[in-house]
Amino acid sequence: MLFSRIEGEGRPLIIIHGFMGMSDNWKSFAPQYASLGYQVHLLDLRNHGRSFHSDAFNYEVMMQDVIAYANEYQLNSFDIIGHSMGGKVAMLLAVRHPERVRKLIVADIGPKYYAPHHQDI
Repeated sequence: MLFSRIEGEGRPLIIIHGFMGMSDNWKSFAPQYASLGYQVHLLDLRNHGRSFHSDAFNYEVMMQDVIAYANEYQLNSFDIIGHSMGGKVAMLLAVRHPERVRKLIVADIGPKYYAPHHQDI
Protein backbone atom coordinates (compact mmCIF):
# COMPACT_ATOMS: atom_id res chain seq x y z
CA MET A 1 0.00 0.00 0.00
CA LEU A 2 1.20 3.48 -0.81
CA PHE A 3 2.17 5.84 2.00
CA SER A 4 -0.06 8.90 2.23
CA ARG A 5 -0.77 11.97 4.26
CA ILE A 6 -4.46 12.86 4.55
CA GLU A 7 -5.68 16.30 5.49
CA GLY A 8 -9.15 17.80 5.69
CA GLU A 9 -12.64 16.55 5.07
CA GLY A 10 -14.88 16.68 2.06
CA ARG A 11 -14.51 15.78 -1.59
CA PRO A 12 -11.48 13.51 -2.17
CA LEU A 13 -8.47 15.07 -3.92
CA ILE A 14 -5.51 12.84 -4.73
CA ILE A 15 -2.19 14.58 -5.38
CA ILE A 16 0.66 12.71 -7.08
CA HIS A 17 4.23 14.08 -7.02
CA GLY A 18 6.83 13.99 -9.78
CA PHE A 19 9.91 11.82 -10.32
CA MET A 20 12.22 11.82 -7.28
CA GLY A 21 9.55 13.69 -5.30
CA MET A 22 7.29 12.67 -2.45
CA SER A 23 4.14 13.73 -0.62
CA ASP A 24 6.13 16.35 1.32
CA ASN A 25 6.47 18.35 -1.91
CA TRP A 26 2.77 19.22 -1.65
CA LYS A 27 2.34 19.58 2.13
CA SER A 28 2.18 23.40 2.00
CA PHE A 29 -0.71 23.20 -0.49
CA ALA A 30 -2.72 20.57 1.41
CA PRO A 31 -4.15 22.96 4.05
CA GLN A 32 -5.18 25.38 1.33
CA TYR A 33 -7.10 22.68 -0.57
CA ALA A 34 -8.53 21.33 2.69
CA SER A 35 -9.87 24.81 3.51
CA LEU A 36 -11.77 24.68 0.21
CA GLY A 37 -13.62 21.52 1.29
CA TYR A 38 -11.31 18.77 0.08
CA GLN A 39 -10.03 15.68 1.82
CA VAL A 40 -6.49 15.82 0.45
CA HIS A 41 -4.57 12.59 -0.12
CA LEU A 42 -0.86 13.28 -0.68
CA LEU A 43 0.66 10.06 -2.01
CA ASP A 44 4.20 8.72 -2.14
CA LEU A 45 4.37 6.64 -5.31
CA ARG A 46 6.26 3.32 -5.29
CA ASN A 47 10.04 3.75 -5.10
CA HIS A 48 9.53 7.22 -3.60
CA GLY A 49 9.34 8.62 -0.09
CA ARG A 50 7.93 6.24 2.50
CA SER A 51 6.19 3.89 0.07
CA PHE A 52 7.45 0.42 -0.79
CA HIS A 53 10.27 -0.15 -3.25
CA SER A 54 9.97 -2.56 -6.16
CA ASP A 55 11.82 -3.58 -9.32
CA ALA A 56 8.57 -3.03 -11.22
CA PHE A 57 8.47 0.67 -12.06
CA ASN A 58 6.35 1.94 -14.92
CA TYR A 59 3.24 4.03 -15.44
CA GLU A 60 0.94 1.01 -15.54
CA VAL A 61 1.95 -0.34 -12.11
CA MET A 62 1.97 3.14 -10.58
CA MET A 63 -1.54 3.74 -11.91
CA GLN A 64 -2.66 0.39 -10.48
CA ASP A 65 -1.14 1.39 -7.12
CA VAL A 66 -3.23 4.57 -7.09
CA ILE A 67 -6.39 2.60 -7.94
CA ALA A 68 -5.60 0.11 -5.14
CA TYR A 69 -5.10 3.05 -2.77
CA ALA A 70 -8.42 4.61 -3.83
CA ASN A 71 -10.17 1.26 -3.36
CA GLU A 72 -8.65 0.82 0.11
CA TYR A 73 -9.94 4.25 1.17
CA GLN A 74 -13.26 3.75 -0.66
CA LEU A 75 -12.65 6.72 -2.94
CA ASN A 76 -15.03 5.82 -5.75
CA SER A 77 -14.81 9.19 -7.47
CA PHE A 78 -12.13 11.82 -6.88
CA ASP A 79 -10.34 14.85 -8.24
CA ILE A 80 -6.68 14.29 -9.02
CA ILE A 81 -3.63 16.51 -9.48
CA GLY A 82 -0.49 15.04 -11.03
CA HIS A 83 2.83 16.82 -11.35
CA SER A 84 5.33 15.74 -14.03
CA MET A 85 5.68 11.93 -13.74
CA GLY A 86 2.63 12.01 -11.46
CA GLY A 87 0.80 13.81 -14.26
CA LYS A 88 1.51 10.89 -16.59
CA VAL A 89 0.16 8.50 -13.94
CA ALA A 90 -2.94 10.68 -13.47
CA MET A 91 -3.57 10.88 -17.24
CA LEU A 92 -3.29 7.10 -17.60
CA LEU A 93 -5.66 6.63 -14.68
CA ALA A 94 -8.18 9.06 -16.22
CA VAL A 95 -8.06 7.22 -19.56
CA ARG A 96 -8.33 3.72 -18.07
CA HIS A 97 -10.82 4.59 -15.30
CA PRO A 98 -12.76 7.67 -16.44
CA GLU A 99 -15.64 6.80 -14.10
CA ARG A 100 -13.33 7.37 -11.12
CA VAL A 101 -11.91 10.78 -12.10
CA ARG A 102 -14.18 13.75 -11.54
CA LYS A 103 -11.56 16.41 -12.35
CA LEU A 104 -8.03 16.06 -13.67
CA ILE A 105 -5.26 18.65 -13.32
CA VAL A 106 -1.89 17.92 -14.92
CA ALA A 107 1.09 20.17 -14.22
CA ASP A 108 4.43 20.39 -15.98
CA ILE A 109 4.03 17.56 -18.50
CA GLY A 110 2.02 16.83 -21.62
CA PRO A 111 0.30 13.80 -23.12
CA LYS A 112 3.18 12.92 -25.43
CA TYR A 113 6.23 10.69 -25.57
CA TYR A 114 9.34 11.96 -23.77
CA ALA A 115 12.67 10.37 -24.64
CA PRO A 116 14.31 8.63 -21.63
CA HIS A 117 16.63 11.04 -19.86
CA HIS A 118 16.94 9.91 -16.22
CA GLN A 119 18.62 6.53 -16.69
CA ASP A 120 21.62 7.41 -14.52
CA ILE A 121 19.42 8.27 -11.53
